[in-house]
Order: sequence, then C-alpha cells, then structure tokens
Amino acid sequence: MTNTKVQPAAPKVPKRQEQQQAVDKKTTFLTNSEIEEINWYHTGLLVLSPLLGIYGVLTIRPAWTTWAVGLFWYYWSGLSITGGYHRLWSHRAYKASYWWRLFLCVGGAAAFEGSAKWWCRNHRAHHRYTDTDRDPYNAKRGFWYAHLGWMLVKQNAKKVGWADIQDLAADPMIKFQHKYYLPLCMIVGIVIPTIICGLLGDCAGGFFWACMLRMTFVHHATFFVNSLAHYYGDKTFSDHHTAYDSVITAVLTLGEGYHNYHHEFPQDYRNGIRYFHFDPTKWVIRLLSWFGATWDLQSMSDEEIQKARLQMDQRNLDKEKAKLRLGKNFSQLPELTWDEVRHKIAIGEQLVVIEGIVHDVKAFVHEHPGGRQTLLNWVGKDATAPFMGSEASKHVHSKEANSYLYAMRVAKLSEN
Repeated sequence: MTNTKVQPAAPKVPKRQEQQQAVDKKTTFLTNSEIEEINWYHTGLLVLSPLLGIYGVLTIRPAWTTWAVGLFWYYWSGLSITGGYHRLWSHRAYKASYWWRLFLCVGGAAAFEGSAKWWCRNHRAHHRYTDTDRDPYNAKRGFWYAHLGWMLVKQNAKKVGWADIQDLAADPMIKFQHKYYLPLCMIVGIVIPTIICGLLGDCAGGFFWACMLRMTFVHHATFFVNSLAHYYGDKTFSDHHTAYDSVITAVLTLGEGYHNYHHEFPQDYRNGIRYFHFDPTKWVIRLLSWFGATWDLQSMSDEEIQKARLQMDQRNLDKEKAKLRLGKNFSQLPELTWDEVRHKIAIGEQLVVIEGIVHDVKAFVHEHPGGRQTLLNWVGKDATAPFMGSEASKHVHSKEANSYLYAMRVAKLSEN
C-alpha cells in the first residue's frame, strides 16, 4: 500500500461569487493549442498584403488612373461584402436580380474574405451564438481576437456553433463561387485591376496600390464590424450583447456601424435607420429598388423599434435608480440570530434571508415584479435558492435585482 498524502478540500466558493468569476474570466488572444493549429493561408494573406501595400506607398507614386481603379475596386469589393455577403445572403434582408447578385458575388471574391458560403456560415453562427465560445469571432475574447485572431488559426468544427446554410448550398451562383473561389479571387482581385492599370501606364501602381493596399483596407474595414463595433459606441436598443451603435464605425465600414440595432433586428436591410445615418450600403440597396434590381426590402416597424428603444431607456433609468439605493457593506452589518429575526417578524417587520444576509423587504413588497404574495411567502425563510435560480424556480435574477437587494440589507445572520 502506498502512503498517499490527502490534500485538504478546496474552500467552497459561494454561488454568486462563482457566477461572477465565470463572467469575469478572460481568455488569452490565442491559446497554446490554437497556436499549434495556424491557418497559414489566412495568416500569409493578412501579413503579406499590408506589407506589400506599405512597400508600394513607400516606393511608388501612383497615377490618378490607378487611384480611380483602386477606389472603384475598393467600393465594389467592400459593398459586395456589406450589401452581398452580409445583408443579402447572410440575413436575406432583401431580394435582388440575377445581375446584381452576380455583381456582388464576383466583387465578394475580389475582397479576399473567403467564399460567400464560408463567410455567411460564420456570420449566421455569430448571430446565433453571439458572445459565446460558439461564436466564431467572439468579442469577449478580446478586440484583436475578434478583429483577426480567429482567422489566424484553423477553425475547430466541434466548437463553432452550427448554422443552417441549406439555402446557400442550393444556390447555383454561390456553389460556383465556392468551388472556384481561389482562381476567381486571384483573377478578379489581382490580375484584372493590375492589367487595367498596366494598360493605363501604371502596372506596378496597379498591383501595389489598387490590389494589395486596397485589399488591406477592405479587410480591416470589414474586420472592424467584428471588433470595433463590439467595443465602442452606444447601446441604443439592447445591452444583452456587446454590439454598439457608432457613426465612427459606420464611416469605417460602409454603414455597418449601427451594430447594436443590427443585432436586435438583423433581418432589416438597413443598419442606420434614420435618413441621416451614414449607411451607403442602405442607400445603394434602396436606390436599386427604384429600378427593380432589388425588392422585398425588409425593415422593422417603427413601433417595434420604439419599443426596443424605450425598454433600453428604462433599463438605463433602473440602473441609475439602483445606484441611489445602495445599502451597507457586509462588514458594516450587525448580526442577528434566527430567533431575533423571527421576533422582529412577529412585531411587524418583513425580513427575508438570502445567502446569510437579512433583508428588509417591506418597502419593496408592492414593487416586486412577481407580485407581493410571491415575496411575502418567503418572509422569515431562507430564499437563497429561488433568488439564485434553483432547479425548481429556474429563474436567475438580473444585475438590477441584485442592486435592489443590496439596498435592503439590514443584518448578517449569526451562526450562533
């Protein structure tokens, strides 16, 4: 028999503290196991294209015709991502003619961001599993992970959330683009603009400026939707996810910056819902509808939009209200035994115990969202399980509810 030293049991972490630790847990930019699975195609593309673009900036003075070609390819490929990959195929926010779909499908290849099938599959998973480990570009793993880190490693098919793309798999145009994506993106994204600029007397400028530098700008404009749009701005319609509304992000991304709205209403063909919101993708889709090239433009009703805005305003007001109702810290609370708690209840006080802390709920009884009797049923009892969300109650109280509870503290329960 071996002499095994028994390790002392780890101290039990209170449930609320355990939940908070889970929320606060940070994940590194890339884990060691992920670094061992580098996606060399993506990594090479994302490193080489900006290096070649910078080289071109330092060594070549492009002709004005090269600028014109580069700008056209930038807006064509960029709009093909925002108006095509994103709003048309990922969210089916509108319908389009064959020729407009073809224009976007070819332009999407020129962006060098993967096939429409691959791109849309990831984006649908992003919306379905936002801010979780099953989100391909989970913003909670950090700005740079969401921006480009997730592309530097091979995707783990077992971890990334499932998304239904049967409609895309059945689309002949999407199938063709996916099958011939590599030759298509090389021809449309590099060969053709370089040849055009060469015929206009600036072949080198065409390659370094209209191709490499343009590609880099399109990449990072799109990447900002995954990173900056989840880190900066206003939460106008919801705070249940990390998406923000920002005109700065909108300018950088051809109109994709009103991202808080988009995550609440992803089926809307608009990102910026007001006429003055900077959203050139919306303007193009709307303009084409006048000529019959796009139709069935999906948009949320003003009533639903106003409802979401008012709900968010109310949540913000509740947070401010909760700040004004702060109670005592645990160390400042006097001690009460169960007998003393029962005595106080007998003389008219309404006390409830949660996680070893005595709370006076008398002033809150009539405000309780579940009805006064729901709360009164727990007077004189330990209500930790239903408040924290037991199997029986299946309800976890919000942060605002915890703030209200904090304000009701009157004592800590004595073990004696």
